[in-house]
Amino acid sequence: MILRRLALAFALLAATPAAAQYQPLHGTVIPLYPNGAPGSEARRNEPETAQDYWIANVHNPSLTWFAPDPHHANGAAIIIFPGGAHRQLVWTTEALNFARTLNRMGITVFALKYRLAREPGSTYTIEGTAAGDARQAVRLVRANAAQYGIDPHRIGVMGFSAGGELVTLIADNPEPGPPRPDDRESARPDFQILIFPGPLGLPARAVAGAPPAFLAAGSRDECCATPTVQLYEQLRAAGVPAELHMFAEAGHAFNLDESNRLAIIHWPDRLADWLADGGWLDQHSNHESGR
Repeated sequence: MILRRLALAFALLAATPAAAQYQPLHGTVIPLYPNGAPGSEARRNEPETAQDYWIANVHNPSLTWFAPDPHHANGAAIIIFPGGAHRQLVWTTEALNFARTLNRMGITVFALKYRLAREPGSTYTIEGTAAGDARQAVRLVRANAAQYGIDPHRIGVMGFSAGGELVTLIADNPEPGPPRPDDRESARPDFQILIFPGPLGLPARAVAGAPPAFLAAGSRDECCATPTVQLYEQLRAAGVPAELHMFAEAGHAFNLDESNRLAIIHWPDRLADWLADGGWLDQHSNHESGR
């Protein structure tokens, strides 16, 4: 284990610089829909609201691009869907802070601000609007992979809680209706990471073609322990490479827990191991999507 981690560390240090510019402290905001989000015309001029660790009132969905140090960049990309019960976005801890963690692995990160279906007064839907924003994010990143210095065949999605539901909806379920005429890129991610995901989208209806999955939840999570195990069992039965971690004594949102339990402190290491074992951090990976 120690030798393998040292090998991974040396591989990251030896990686050639990516084309993306290194931005260690802040990200670049990219509009998800350059001409404005369809269905948000009446509210697109409203500003977002933010307080403490969360953001709400999103009517102009966007991606925030965090490029890793070019000396460590390996061409992999992950789009983060933060949680927040579809009422807000847990932006500080599940987007900004975890982007730094992934950047240290050499991964280019895009954090998605998607529209919120359960916010008071919202006219949006989870399966239509929010999942549509998630699919658009994958298409946008893939279409501009050369600009971001990433491999278009190593684009993963990662969701926390409600964001994990969006991962399920776009990775393990069929896209509702035919793509739009201007959708030239696939919205299917190459791998999926679900951290205490909620139950929407289960049982999944397209697991036979689902991408490899990493799943994690707390064993005492009344909301999301069962959905996590259910999705894992579906994927495993369908022959999809899937890895499951259930953390003892942990509840929901264990990423926010100030626990002294080593398993909780080091859970991102398990994700790093899985990414390395799957070849997703390998610059010379032979991954070819089944898109």
